[in-house]
Amino acid sequence: MPISGGRGSPAVKEVGPNVRSKDVMRLERESVIPILKPKLIMTLANLIEHGTDRAEFLKLCKRVEYTIRAWYLLQFEDLMQLHSLFDPVRGAQRLEQQNLSSEEIDVLEQNFLTYLFQYVIFRRGIGIDRTTDYFFNEKLDVIIAHTWSWLLKISRLEKLFSRKPVITPIPDAKKTDEVTADKEDDLFVERIRLEKLELNLKNLLGKITIQEPTFDRMIVVYRRASDKAKKDRGIFVKHFKSIPVADMELVLPEKKNPSLTPMDWVKFLISVVIGLVTLISSLEMPKADIWVVAAILSGLIGYCAKIYFSFQQNMVTYQNLITQSMYDKQLDSGRGTILHLCDDVIQQEVKEVIVSYFILMEQGKATVEDLDIRCEELILEEFGERCNFEVQDAVEKLEKLGIIGRDSVGRIYCAPLKRANDIIGPTTEELVMKANQGPSA
Repeated sequence: MPISGGRGSPAVKEVGPNVRSKDVMRLERESVIPILKPKLIMTLANLIEHGTDRAEFLKLCKRVEYTIRAWYLLQFEDLMQLHSLFDPVRGAQRLEQQNLSSEEIDVLEQNFLTYLFQYVIFRRGIGIDRTTDYFFNEKLDVIIAHTWSWLLKISRLEKLFSRKPVITPIPDAKKTDEVTADKEDDLFVERIRLEKLELNLKNLLGKITIQEPTFDRMIVVYRRASDKAKKDRGIFVKHFKSIPVADMELVLPEKKNPSLTPMDWVKFLISVVIGLVTLISSLEMPKADIWVVAAILSGLIGYCAKIYFSFQQNMVTYQNLITQSMYDKQLDSGRGTILHLCDDVIQQEVKEVIVSYFILMEQGKATVEDLDIRCEELILEEFGERCNFEVQDAVEKLEKLGIIGRDSVGRIYCAPLKRANDIIGPTTEELVMKANQGPSA
């Protein structure tokens, strides 16, 4: 599951919806502010002219963060307690100590998943993975696969060997009109794969570049299958980085094992055909030598066995490569991943509130729609980043803090900086830091 945490590569190229002939992925704009909180705060503070206002703004930012962190603390403690019951290592032991019924465990499990998915921030961080090479073996496999498809098509055997056809839904004109505005703001990323390349002489003999979009961060939540007699309640939570879209299934616990490549099938079939032809021709001879027939059969069986064992060896190598790759790409698992998620939630909430308040402070009253647009424009102008700003969430937090209000026509306005700091008041962290500094402070 894609989540918060990282920036997409600048190599990502946005293309318009008119690029339909290419293999293009459409991705929604992300609602995460992809800027580090210290950089965001200092950049906004430097835009404030007066030094006293700047100091008050920095104080407000700290108080906002401390307060929001306190709001989430109890919820995160509940989440960690629930996770301890479904931890794959010791969770079963803890559940036994609780003496809970199966129905009660089901309720706790749903509560844990509800909490977890509530705090997952969809920050995919789209990047690009490019590889340039000749890919001769892969090109041969593609040619053979295309030739096989062509033979099936002209022989009308395609329906016997093909999988169930994918039914493309007919778009509803009314629904299409409603989401057009959202689609215009989406991100389009092109995939360049060998299967889609034009088979001309230049592509076959020269170097080519294949390209896949990557998810900068992914979280996978799963449970291992178990029998009904003893149900395994352990829930695995794993955190990965830089996963290409084409390799997404590699992070899943159940992976598809590769089958023989088209080239392997060609070698296998050719050897079988040659062996059978030689065998039949030797049997049709007036005096067929039994030793010649045995030699042909043993050679044929030996060659087929060689192909099979070579494939098995390649499978072992493939599995080792996957294991090494996933080890390198895994960031954390279990409790560590959940702690990372909790911190991401706080950082995101704080940034949304700070940006919204700054816009109201600098540009005056605004409707919710205007505030949304202005916040996105500020992020684009000052940081060169695009995001789908979660204005409604930010406004709710500002109202909960008590530092904004609404006029008679519903426009939002903010309290002055000093007044906003007085409304929030000294936080526990500030009091602790002041106490640590001693009476001299």
